[in-house]
Amino acid sequence: QVQFVESGGGSVQPGESLRLSCAASGINIRFNVMGWYRQAPGKQRELVATITRAGSTNYADSVKGRFFISRDNAKNMLDLQMNSLKPEDTAVYYCNLNPQVGVYWGQGTQVTVSS
Repeated sequence: QVQFVESGGGSVQPGESLRLSCAASGINIRFNVMGWYRQAPGKQRELVATITRAGSTNYADSVKGRFFISRDNAKNMLDLQMNSLKPEDTAVYYCNLNPQVGVYWGQGTQVTVSS
C-alpha cells in the first residue's frame, strides 16, 4: 500500500534552516503531482509547496523565496529545503499527493521555530 514517511524536523531558532524528507513506498512519486503540507496548532492543514511530474514548482505566498521543494526520482523521495525559518513556520509537516488523498497521510514531522 501507499505510505509516506516524513523526517528531518526539529527545533531551530529564527533564521535557521532545515531540510525535510519524505520517503515514499507503494507509489512512484515521479508520475504524480506531490505536495508538502503543514498544520499549525489550532489551524487547518495547508498546502505549502507542490512539484509536478515535469518538475514545475509552486509555493504558498508565505514561504515563497524561502522554501524549495525537490524530488529524487532514484530514491523515490521528496524533499523540502526550508531557509530563513520564522516562528510562524512552526507546524507538523506532511507530504502527500496533490490533491491530497486522505488515507495517505503519514505521521508528519514536527518543526518548531523559536528563540
